[in-house]
Amino acid sequence: MAKSRKKNLYMMTLGCPKNRVDSEVMLGALQHKGYQLVQEPEAAEVIVVNTCAFLKAAEQESVDNILELAEYKKSGSCSTLVVTGCLVQRHGEALSKSLPEVDHFLGTSAYVQIGDLLAAEASPRQVIPDPEYIHTASVPKVNSMPGYTAYLKVSEGCDNKCAFCIIPTLRGLQRSRTIADIVKEAHQLADQGVMELNLVAQDLTAYGHDLPGKPKLHDLLRELVKVDVHWIRLHYAYPRVFPDELIEVIASEPKIAKYLDMPLQHASDRLLRSMKRGRESAFLEQLVTKIRSRVDNLSFRTSMIVGLPGETEEDFEILVDFVKKLRFERLGVFQYSDEPGTAAYEMEHKVPKRTIERRWREIMAVQKRISREQNKALIGQQLEVLVEGRSPETELLLVGRHQGQAPEIDGQVYINDGMAYPGELVTVEVTEAHDYDLVGKVVARHDPKQKKHSAREKVPTHARGGEKIVTPPTWLAPR
Repeated sequence: MAKSRKKNLYMMTLGCPKNRVDSEVMLGALQHKGYQLVQEPEAAEVIVVNTCAFLKAAEQESVDNILELAEYKKSGSCSTLVVTGCLVQRHGEALSKSLPEVDHFLGTSAYVQIGDLLAAEASPRQVIPDPEYIHTASVPKVNSMPGYTAYLKVSEGCDNKCAFCIIPTLRGLQRSRTIADIVKEAHQLADQGVMELNLVAQDLTAYGHDLPGKPKLHDLLRELVKVDVHWIRLHYAYPRVFPDELIEVIASEPKIAKYLDMPLQHASDRLLRSMKRGRESAFLEQLVTKIRSRVDNLSFRTSMIVGLPGETEEDFEILVDFVKKLRFERLGVFQYSDEPGTAAYEMEHKVPKRTIERRWREIMAVQKRISREQNKALIGQQLEVLVEGRSPETELLLVGRHQGQAPEIDGQVYINDGMAYPGELVTVEVTEAHDYDLVGKVVARHDPKQKKHSAREKVPTHARGGEKIVTPPTWLAPR
């Protein structure tokens, strides 16, 4: 019997790393059903768009991309267009009426069904259940990142009720994976050559409270450090509860990157109460100070919001002073967007868009100076750098990241002297400093013959194999 021909698949992912993980599960399901990724959408018989709906701008970007890719049903090989993700969960009924060119809509808990849905002779056009699914290590999954790094989702959904956020509506309440299941996936990734695990969740520090026995994040980390990887990075750590045991694990375990992504969102107590964040500014400052005092060489990333309804110039100045005082190594600033379905949408005293943009520019200018000064202090120091490959700007430079730089959202280290392979760890001496990036030379490297290199590692890109990943701007910091 002749072997059946594989169908060509093109996938576009919009939004945050958590959405990317959902796309990786879809890729695994579709490859298991005999689909193969292609580089260009015109060659694809099936096109999948995994959407974002965190902001109006993200919604519009999603719709624009859907319409653009729908044209390949006329001019290309596409016979099936599938739209998945948060936009579908939020506006599924309206999308179904306004986008007749789309064949199937899948919500945030239905994406894993995509393989079976496409294989069936008759499938529903909309599959939008209540958000309650989270994948396990036994579900096929394809790492869409360069082979040396990966995102590892430890929980889905969120139990917080932040006034500005629509995520709990789109993703549901928190659902944590068991420690054993997460560790199993971590071993699978390590066996594929992954050296850096980036832990993601809507609320990382709430991990486990919904599981039997209520394991904590530090319990999970103590098991993950036994996996054969080099760095484990923590993203989206909600600041309400951050126990000493967690600080101790970060400080004492060499495999835990000295990097923490903790969205604080504001410094005015009045605004923090309006946001329903649950903590006041003094607590946040004390927590940041305590963590920094115990974790040497910590790179602290946070995000703030400007322009929440009711934010006054006094509130904004409190925020600016807070940023100047704490001098965060990384800062993303989110311009408030009025989102139907959130508590903030019903608030009075809306801040004009022009004022929001002006405040955003002011606080980012403050942060740029801080970042430049901190980078200049690194000149002459030697840093361990994970090499990612040639710079997209020029083949004359290599580019990589030290442990204080997360993939896709932070600055990079440009290497203008020395050589190394993608996925290799080298020692770089910093020779120049810029606003967000560093420049340096390789002063030490391991024997490259001892490092296994796959063909995949030779193309250090975030859009490989026909899967286009569109990441949010640096100011768009989820949770």
